[in-house]
Amino acid sequence: MIEKFLNKIQAIFANPKLKGKLLFTLGIFALTRVLAHIPVPVVDLEQLRYIFSSSQFLSFLNIFSGGTLANFSIVAVGISPYITASIIMQLLGMVFPKIKEMQKEGEASRAKLNQYMRLATVPIAILQSISVIALLNSQGLLLSAGLSNMIVVVSTLVAGALLMMWLGEVINERGIGNGISMILLAGIVSQIPSSVASVLALGDTIPLSSILTVGVLLVGVIWTVVFMNEAVRKVHIQYAKRIRGGRQYGGQQTHLPIKVNVAGVMPIIFAVSLMMMPDFIGRMLLLAKNSTLVRLGEQITVHFSPTSPAYLLSYFALVFAFSYFSAMIFFNAGDISDELKKSGAFLPGIRPGGATKKFLEFVVNRITFAGALFLASVAVLPSLAQIMTGVQSLAVGGTSVLIVVSVILETSKQINSQLLSENYEKYS
Repeated sequence: MIEKFLNKIQAIFANPKLKGKLLFTLGIFALTRVLAHIPVPVVDLEQLRYIFSSSQFLSFLNIFSGGTLANFSIVAVGISPYITASIIMQLLGMVFPKIKEMQKEGEASRAKLNQYMRLATVPIAILQSISVIALLNSQGLLLSAGLSNMIVVVSTLVAGALLMMWLGEVINERGIGNGISMILLAGIVSQIPSSVASVLALGDTIPLSSILTVGVLLVGVIWTVVFMNEAVRKVHIQYAKRIRGGRQYGGQQTHLPIKVNVAGVMPIIFAVSLMMMPDFIGRMLLLAKNSTLVRLGEQITVHFSPTSPAYLLSYFALVFAFSYFSAMIFFNAGDISDELKKSGAFLPGIRPGGATKKFLEFVVNRITFAGALFLASVAVLPSLAQIMTGVQSLAVGGTSVLIVVSVILETSKQINSQLLSENYEKYS
């Protein structure tokens, strides 16, 4: 396997075009890490880092953001507004037929939709920047809370979000892989050394059995993520036979691959956004002058800590529910049945049209159960690992592993396809 990996690296660097794309993408990675360490100078960074290190949930969010939150850098909001805008555009496509048609049309329509997403990113980035500043102000972390300073800070954070969006699109055009996914990958991978170092720093206090348990869990998660990411349900398709001019056309058999994990990591992103609310509300209530509200804030903070039963059950249920919701968005059985009917294809033993749609919905609902169970288990795995091993500094969670492995697999497929296409052109 190592020899195969080395041969692949050699093939990439032997190809000038792929080599240039790879080096360009690595350059963008380096630029994002530089931006992640340029702080906005209105926050008490030492106190902010202490708060993040003392909260397991905030530590997870910091890992997910690539360390930009704890540094409160100019790209602290990150790529999140653009991801939110793309999700909203997908939802609008289910409501407005015109947007749905544009999603199916050619390059010009997709370019127009991308422009709409860019415009929608701006107000979302403003709202997220204001919410982050409000949270910091509630914790007394702002060195200056004047209106002019806040306008400058919000403008800086919005500019940072738009810059990250632009870098992602530049990777799409001139680099390797999906730009947004690659920026998320760079942020998560950059935090792995610090996470490993924090665990090794506690090496004398952590039993060897706990370290071995963490290693086994990590290997098991990676294997499961690869398996579930590649798992598909093959629905057999038959093309109708047609005779024209004495020759027979059609009659071929093929299959429609339906991924078990249709939605990817989107359900976890949705659930994380909602699970932030109890922690935020609890921290706000702790600052209240009313003793009843303070006690309520303490109870919310305790009951919704990342290792509490209420948190684990709520998080599991939300990811499970959002998996079905996302499957409805990303897999439209009605559109697929219509396309099959137009192309003269049908499912053996099933009538085209409405019956095909119902069958595809039945199949998706069944396999989504397995995908939802997998995603929900991956989501709560970090908290379960902390309970089992007692390693509270275990920060690289199942969600991070899922993103890293999924992006690497997709990028590897893209590289292989480019190598094959260029070899084909070379020898054709």
